[in-house]
Amino acid sequence: MTALTLTADRAGERMDAFLARSVPDLTRSAAQKLLERGAVTRDGAAVKKNERTCVGDVLAVELPDPQPVDLVPQNIPLDVVYEDADLIVVNKPVGLVVHPAPGHPDGTLVNALLYHCGDSLSGINGELRPGIVHRIDRDTSGLIVCAKNDRTHLGLAAQLQDHSLARVYEAVTVGNLREDAGTVDAPIGRHPVDRKKMAVDRQNGRSAVTHWSVIGRYPGYTHVECRLETGRTHQIRVHMASLGHPLLGDVVYGSRKPWPGLAGQCLHARKIRFIHPTTGQPVELECPLPDWFQNVLRQIDR
Repeated sequence: MTALTLTADRAGERMDAFLARSVPDLTRSAAQKLLERGAVTRDGAAVKKNERTCVGDVLAVELPDPQPVDLVPQNIPLDVVYEDADLIVVNKPVGLVVHPAPGHPDGTLVNALLYHCGDSLSGINGELRPGIVHRIDRDTSGLIVCAKNDRTHLGLAAQLQDHSLARVYEAVTVGNLREDAGTVDAPIGRHPVDRKKMAVDRQNGRSAVTHWSVIGRYPGYTHVECRLETGRTHQIRVHMASLGHPLLGDVVYGSRKPWPGLAGQCLHARKIRFIHPTTGQPVELECPLPDWFQNVLRQIDR
């Protein structure tokens, strides 16, 4: 059993929503089950699931011990950029799915980490999982940090919440951005019609902020750097498309016609910066643009 102490920072938020927001990889349904069985208390009394938060509420949460899941370790080569006893940072290639899902039961980063890390895994949410703190899309390449124990997982997740875990991407957008830099501050939620997609939703979406700046200009295209202040699903893809400049090769939020030689959107997670949860020291890592991205730049430089 893992014991957590959480302090509410918003008033009037549903308890299950607060728990899911505060504990990495804890779903709303899992949070509801915790509340139903009395695993969440305030001043020693069980919190009811229909209660709402008050700012400053101190909640004690008991998470169940992790249970093994039916995942097979697979010897999939990993480009390890940094590793120690607490965490590992991998340069994920295009095409590698982060976590098993319908249609991708294995051959994922999780399967590779299970093989590479063995029993050294975090177990948040009651499942033995190799510390997936944040995700990047299958067809996006670049840096992803994974935790080897719950303490590190929670520490990194807290940095995601307070935006101190910095991630910088490079992308190519369709069209010429008029300004040299800007910020998209637009909430993101599920698309109202196509539930597999995300969309700007100013009424019900979750806060999402992307800072962008131009690296290079090409005829009909712009090479940009995007710095995430938040980390919503498909955030850069949705935000740049909302400006009228979808990512090159993005057949979901841009042209349905794929770009020759690209598996998907032209997007690479180039840099990551965080405070090491154990040492308290800053860690800043960078990986070069992959060959496929550099080939795109050569193709559009006409």
